[in-house]
Amino acid sequence: MSERTDGQNSSTTTTRLPDIRAEVREDGTGEISVDGVIERVRMATLAEAGAAITSRIAGLAGSLGRPVPVQVRDPDGVWSLLIHPDGLVDEAPGDPSSDDADADGAPQSGPVDEVGDADQKRADEKRPGDAPAPERPATPTSVTTSPEAPPAGSVPSTPSAGLPIPVTTAPPAGASAPTAPPSPARGPAATRGASTRPQDATPTTDAAGTSSLTGNRLSSPAPASSSQPLPTLDDLLAARHPAATGGPAEHGWQAGIRRLTFGGISPAPGRVERRRRIASASVRRTLDGPKTIVVINPKGGAHKTTATMLLAATFGLQRGGYTLAWDNNETRGTLGWRSSHADHTRTAVDLLNALPVLGDEGTVRIGDLDGFVRTQPSEQFDVLASDENSASASSVDADSFSSLHQVLSRFYRVLVIDTGNNMRASNWQAAVGAADQIVVVSTVREDTAQSAAWALDALRATGHDEAVRRAVTVLSAPEPKVDKDLQKRLRSHFGALTRAVLEVPHDKALVAGGPIDYDALSTTTRDAWLRVTAVVADGL
Repeated sequence: MSERTDGQNSSTTTTRLPDIRAEVREDGTGEISVDGVIERVRMATLAEAGAAITSRIAGLAGSLGRPVPVQVRDPDGVWSLLIHPDGLVDEAPGDPSSDDADADGAPQSGPVDEVGDADQKRADEKRPGDAPAPERPATPTSVTTSPEAPPAGSVPSTPSAGLPIPVTTAPPAGASAPTAPPSPARGPAATRGASTRPQDATPTTDAAGTSSLTGNRLSSPAPASSSQPLPTLDDLLAARHPAATGGPAEHGWQAGIRRLTFGGISPAPGRVERRRRIASASVRRTLDGPKTIVVINPKGGAHKTTATMLLAATFGLQRGGYTLAWDNNETRGTLGWRSSHADHTRTAVDLLNALPVLGDEGTVRIGDLDGFVRTQPSEQFDVLASDENSASASSVDADSFSSLHQVLSRFYRVLVIDTGNNMRASNWQAAVGAADQIVVVSTVREDTAQSAAWALDALRATGHDEAVRRAVTVLSAPEPKVDKDLQKRLRSHFGALTRAVLEVPHDKALVAGGPIDYDALSTTTRDAWLRVTAVVADGL
């Protein structure tokens, strides 16, 4: 439209872009909402659904002759994208996943700033130490208008389905017209470089609830000078390994687009995938020798065996083997029952009795252990079960534990030890004494939590204060719904005693009590145990 101001002609063109929102789900279903008109998508996989939605929106962008902004929700969170007519996908300026969303990906609620105030607000929120934000061209701002009093400079419109409609607002009187945005770059490099945030940054939330990014920011290399050392072979080899969060997406709809375009369009990994990569890097880091992790709670049913199996499975999968789950129950435990069955039933007692026959500690070979441990081929770790002979009177004491631990530490890089329920047993105390990391587990129940708290009190009373401070607490949900008040109390109590408190969800695949099938666990459960394992690994 055109309007006359002070006798001079000034043209302000208002271009209304459609309000486009899309959602893709793990089961391959999804939907596109264009100004409230919903079109449903049903494909075989999440990746195919994402590609179909991208293609559909690219066609719409072609009919408009310009890129269109899209808000996409996927299992990783909410993303603001800019989809071009040729199918190129850029990250739109002001991505809510980095600026307007909290750590879990939910958009912040509240009024939307108009163009004149948005830049000042961003400047006010800048924290010391943040890299200076690059100047960005003026972009359409989402303005929610009311029918009674539309804001000055905006075009009155009625939001479809209650959603704000992106419009271009006129500049205030006396202000210079905004500079037109440059044409977007084309090609895979442009797609990867369009992100306004470093890929290795992780979202955090400050005290005011405002989402921000922390992490190593990308910076230009310092100019070479005569005082800097010349690069070596080690530098060349190190350059082959990108940062944990770098590289193209390998999961989700982002990976689907990359595969379907043969790498022509290569979106960055989503938030969940970046967190997963960071956790994996923690688990895989180089250790300075064999490490022993001891899982404790002197009450049965506290999920000690489950925790032992899933920690060992995660270490095994991430580190490529050389991990042992060991049932150090002085009589009979259940670790062997929860593992995949082998072609033998030999246990820790059998290995202990065979040590004199196998030779001195220095002559035992890894192949000699094969007839005593039970390999879990899918998860790449071994299980050493406790005595399963109901007629046996054998028991494992402190000396027995020490003899086994010395041999097993020669062949396994990570030993995850399940303990019994008798804290006064000498082998229980020997395991705690050998621990590089203690993991105290409890379900979100009063009885198991009290038992875990009592165990920590006992350890502190017997001189293990530092081990308790460095311990990790894992709270497991015994049912799909848990007591929130109790959960909060447990987080507070164990958070004051131990280094970290983590929660893992209920999973129906673990309820039956049979051998644990790692592949049958939900993605949420596997990710939760990856986070637990990463925190445990950080303490080794």
